[in-house]
This record gives sequence, structure tokens and C-alpha cells, in this order.
Amino acid sequence: MGAGGSDRRHREKTISQLMILHIGRVILVLFEVLIIFNLLIVVHELGHFLAARWRGLYIEKFGIWFGKPIWKKTINGVQYSLGTLPFGGFVALPQLAPMDIIEGKADIDREALPPISAIDKIIVAVAGPFFSFLLAIVFAAVVWVAGYPVDESNMSTTVGYIMPRSPALKVGMQPGDKILEVDGKPVTRFLGMNDSVSWAVVRSEGETIPIKFERDGQVRTVEVEPYKAESRAWFRRKSIRQLLILPAETLIIDKVEPGSPAAAADLRKGDIVRAINGQKIYNSEALIEQTKNHPDDSMTLTVERDGKPFDLQVKPTLMKPKGEEKARPLIGIAWDTKLTNSHPTPFELIHNSISSTLNTLGAVISPKSDVGLQHLSGPFGIVRLYFLFFQSEHGWQLVLWLSVVLNVNLAILNMLPIPVLDGGHILFGVIESVRRKPLNIRVLEYVQGTCTLLIIGLIAYISFFDIQDWSFVKRVLDKYAPQSQKTQNQDVP
Repeated sequence: MGAGGSDRRHREKTISQLMILHIGRVILVLFEVLIIFNLLIVVHELGHFLAARWRGLYIEKFGIWFGKPIWKKTINGVQYSLGTLPFGGFVALPQLAPMDIIEGKADIDREALPPISAIDKIIVAVAGPFFSFLLAIVFAAVVWVAGYPVDESNMSTTVGYIMPRSPALKVGMQPGDKILEVDGKPVTRFLGMNDSVSWAVVRSEGETIPIKFERDGQVRTVEVEPYKAESRAWFRRKSIRQLLILPAETLIIDKVEPGSPAAAADLRKGDIVRAINGQKIYNSEALIEQTKNHPDDSMTLTVERDGKPFDLQVKPTLMKPKGEEKARPLIGIAWDTKLTNSHPTPFELIHNSISSTLNTLGAVISPKSDVGLQHLSGPFGIVRLYFLFFQSEHGWQLVLWLSVVLNVNLAILNMLPIPVLDGGHILFGVIESVRRKPLNIRVLEYVQGTCTLLIIGLIAYISFFDIQDWSFVKRVLDKYAPQSQKTQNQDVP
């Protein structure tokens, strides 16, 4: 009795310690996310601040974070502050177009301030995106030295698995085919953006998509009608075009469950599975399909160990995977992901980031494209990505890579000629230089206020879909979604 109570207390203490460690890890990751996310915004605003100082503009405030200040101090006529809402920062420049909704009502009469030239306004507006671009170059240089992990889908266009309902299957494509072109565009990798198979499919607009691929040294071209899932519930992102194919991958065993069929067959960590029943496989989904369709049959796996191939007999058994409620036929292995540390030059990384941003803008603007505003990521989506990256084994490398992309994105989007954005200030400066007189301050207030509300509404709209990507929200939506919607969501991974 006493020994049992002692063991129970020991287990409870161990669980409590693990929970404390987990909570501490989550808090640390959130802290890291806040630092890197705020760095991107503050550096952008610092560009405006330094340019305004250089050009002699009146600077009313420079704030880090928003909301009610928890600290503020006036130095040389500028009020510096730290807010309560940890989302970036701002610099208040009353001589530019007013931004009262974001920065607060100006404490000084704008009309009493001396006028500034149009070129000064343009220089100050350009400085923010310029500093974002400089920060992207700094991050890109670090990535060049440290590298960042990429998987096989970033280095190959070979088809690994074709889903049973795939339109590619209907036109005769097979696993092992190497895709050369999609919709007339050369492809160099399977996933992601910039010359990838997946993006070329999403970005296509015709009723069919020409796919050029190589098989056994012969080049063939087929016309594939893309798959698009039925319209989802109104609160879900709309489906986009797919071919329902997966990239090829090296099937390296990472873990063998004790007492499982794989353990009984002497499969080991580091073994590479090359074929099932004499049929070469290129993706782990082929093994999942085999065990699902033939749960009572033994299979012959061709395995490579230390460079030597040999065959093993394995028979699936019902097992309950971790985190799942129902048992299903499995052999008890987990796969390793083959990663390569990539070292792109700063020029390559910046060029790819610019291309991906412009490609996305083009897709959103195009009336025939499946890509809409709801497919973009806002602050919540960015924070989620950072959070996931920081939790991974190669977190900082991935965070540095993502920061290059986001800084370039921030620079380009802010240069759009839309009031509220830096491009809007540049547009106002150009108009003012043509008119040779300042724009009416009351008109600017109205235009800026209206556009600010529209931008806030747009961010809220995008964030509505971003929040659904958090796992706990997904579970709630799946629980209360209509049954037909649940079924549709399970059809395509």
C-alpha cells in the first residue's frame, strides 16, 4: 500500500514536472515569436523615423507596440513610448498624410507646421520599405552562411504517389514520372512557389493543364483536367486546383514500434524501403494504401540496408496510432524525413522572395484565378508559422529564411499606391509635385481614415481564415460542421 502510494506520487510529480517544462517551452517560443515579429515592423518604422530626422520633418511620436502606453518619455521633442499591445510600432509624422486611427489624434495643429517638399515626403515614405529590404538582405546573408533545411520535394519533380481519384491517373501518369513542365512553364521542384509543380497547377486558368513529363527516357505530354473539391462551408477557405499527386521521397525508417509486425520482421531504423511485392514505391502513401486494401495479407518488402537489398515478409495487424481513437491495419514504423541543408546566395533568396510575392499578387488580382484574399496569410498566420518553426529541430534556420520572405513581402506590399500604405504617401507626393501645391488636409484625413478602415477590415477578413489553421479551432469547426462538409474534408488530404 505504502509502496503503491509512493509510486503514484512519483508519477504525479514526474507528470507535473513535464507539464511545467512544456508550459515553459511554449512561453519561450511565444517570446521568441514576439521578438522576431516585432523586429520586422520596428525596423520598417525606424526607416521612416531616421529619414524624417534627416529631412527635417516634425516627429511627434515614435512608439513600439500599440494601445495605452506603459512607458513614455519625451526626448528632444519626440515622445517615445512602449504600448500594451505587442504588435509592431509606429512613427507619427503630422506633416505627412494623417494616420489618426492608428497613431492617435495629433497633439499639434498640422496646419501650423511648416510645409515640406514633395520630395521629402517621398523620401520618408520610401525609407520604410527600403529598411525592410535591407533587413531582408541581412537575414539572407545569415541564411547563406548557416543554411536552412529543405526536403526532397524542393529538389525533385518526380511523382511519388497518385491518389485513386487523381485526374493524373486518368491520363496514364504513373509514380516515377519526372515532370518537366506544367501549363507550359518549366518546373524545378514539387512544392512551394517559384517554378514548382503545385504552384503552376494552382495558377493555371484553362479547363485542362498540359503536363510534360519524362518516363524511361521518353518525353510525353498529356492534358489533365484539374481536380477541385466542391465548395466548402462559408467559413472555410475555398478549394484550389489540384492534381492529387504527391512527390517522391526516400522511404527511410526512423522508428520501429516494439512488438509490432515490423519489429518481428527485423526491420530497423535506417532501413530504406524500395518496393512492395516487387513493385517499386516512391512515397509512403503507397505502403499505407497496401495495408488498407489488403489488411489480412502478408507483403514482401524490398529493403536496403548498408547498401544491400533484401526481401522481408511483413503482415499488418490492427494498431491504434498515437492521437487516434480507432485502430487500423499497420506494420508499426515511422518515417524519417530526408533533409538537405541548402545555402542559397542572398541574390537567389531575395530574387525568389520577390518572385513569390509578385506571383501571389498576380494570382489574387487575376479574375480567372482560384487564389483569393482568403488564401493569404495575415498577422495571425505569420505568427503561427513562426510558432511552428521555432518548435522544430531546425527552428532558427527556418525562421531566418521566412524572415527574408516576409521582409521582401512587407517592402513590396507597402509600395502599392494605396492610401495608408507607404505607396499612398508616395502617390500623394507625386500628385503634389505635379499640382505644385499641397493637397487639402481635410481631404487627406477623409481618404486616409476611409482606407485605414478598409485595410483593418481586410486584415480582419484574412485573419478569420488564419485563425482556423490553429488546431483547437479546427477541432471545433470539424465537430460542428455539417456532416456533408466533414465527408468532403476527409476525401482529399
